[in-house]
Amino acid sequence: MKIAGIEVRRVERCGSTNTVLLREAGLAAPLLLIAAEQTAGRGRRGRRWHSAPGAGLTFSLARLVRRPARELAALALVAGVATARALRALGAPVELKWPNDLVAGGGKLGGILVETRAAGRGTLAVFGIGINLRGADDLARRLRRPVAGLDQFIVPDAEALIAGVGTSLMAALDAFEAEGFEPAKAEWEAMHAHAGQRLRVRLADGRSVTGIAAGLADDGALQLQTRAGPRSIRSGHVMSARAA
Repeated sequence: MKIAGIEVRRVERCGSTNTVLLREAGLAAPLLLIAAEQTAGRGRRGRRWHSAPGAGLTFSLARLVRRPARELAALALVAGVATARALRALGAPVELKWPNDLVAGGGKLGGILVETRAAGRGTLAVFGIGINLRGADDLARRLRRPVAGLDQFIVPDAEALIAGVGTSLMAALDAFEAEGFEPAKAEWEAMHAHAGQRLRVRLADGRSVTGIAAGLADDGALQLQTRAGPRSIRSGHVMSARAA
């Protein structure tokens, strides 16, 4: 596989493609690592990423990013827009759940994990992407929550998916480096699965807050209209959503 501007590598098995790329020294060009199987794939806050061999697509892209550190929290949202854009172009009705989930047909289709480390005058950003290709019913029973598989909407073509997402992500990161989060903000809001809905969000300290989803702040924080007034959520997990 060839993707313009990206070196592509493949492995049959590894613990985590993100972990492998975070250890990459002296990155000369963006590097995309594809694993047929990950034995220690993970999501946000150390959660395990569930995917049986052949049922999911897992890969990571490492690239140097040059923006102020205070802006890097928006990278997961930028990556979400880029990934959803690529999947929509292939015919999948993908939406976004704050901050880093891909959803379709009311179920979780995939997730994005962004990890960073300092690298000279910039930041090495590693974007881990997991997408369910098939077997959603079995996975939903195991996890006891709605799960979607790409085969419910299109005929999955792994090569086309990886090439499309890789190309889209590179373009989105070019725009982020040039202009910050602003170019992606409106597009993310237009694809928000829970726009205008009443959300219950669990915060990092374990408390919960409820309010109406009201878009994003300039730094990517989720904006909620609560009984006490507007509130920006910078770290948390959406536990439930319903019509307002």
